[in-house]
Amino acid sequence: MTVNGGRVTLPGDTHYNRMKADLLGGRFPPGTVLHETAMSEVYGVSRTPVREALVRLAQDRLIERTTRGFVVRRRTPEEILEIYDARIALEATAAALAAERRGEFDLQLLASLHASSTAETDDAARIRTNALFHLAIRSAARNGLIGALLADLDDLLTISTPDRSLGEPPERSIGEHAELVEAIRRRDADTARAIMSTHLIRMRDLRVRTLLHERE
Repeated sequence: MTVNGGRVTLPGDTHYNRMKADLLGGRFPPGTVLHETAMSEVYGVSRTPVREALVRLAQDRLIERTTRGFVVRRRTPEEILEIYDARIALEATAAALAAERRGEFDLQLLASLHASSTAETDDAARIRTNALFHLAIRSAARNGLIGALLADLDDLLTISTPDRSLGEPPERSIGEHAELVEAIRRRDADTARAIMSTHLIRMRDLRVRTLLHERE
């Protein structure tokens, strides 16, 4: 057992964290069968810690147990809608709380991230900056439970299908982010909630359209 930054890390966490990071990073795409023996060879450990990690990842709903073994989950459009239902409710609440509780540093960080996103020309970099923007809003909300639940939902969406949104131009999202920053600056919780909800509903619809398009 080790202690890192106040968090206790148990021995089994190391293998679980490595496998989870690889899953979220796209090393094992949806539909991949994760055999214990093969995974033991990949990570250079015995089957026992691999089995324990796979069970935990199944509990996280990132993989599922089948007759073939553990398989990386492939989300259906219906599942994506369910995940977004939860995300929209929680993140809209986070935006409202951010408007009520934000500090000056939160505002500066949001403005900086928005400016970076506006100036960014690389799609991958813009997606990373977008993720940081949403994380900054959650941080400004000062509600650890909402933040933790949203992080779990992020994982479920990350492993389902890439957020390519059918090549949608970024201007609309950038405009919505600008409106969010302004609402949070004014401490207008109702407007922040409404803007975030509208923004995520649009993202949900684009994500589902992308998934359906890839299956045609």
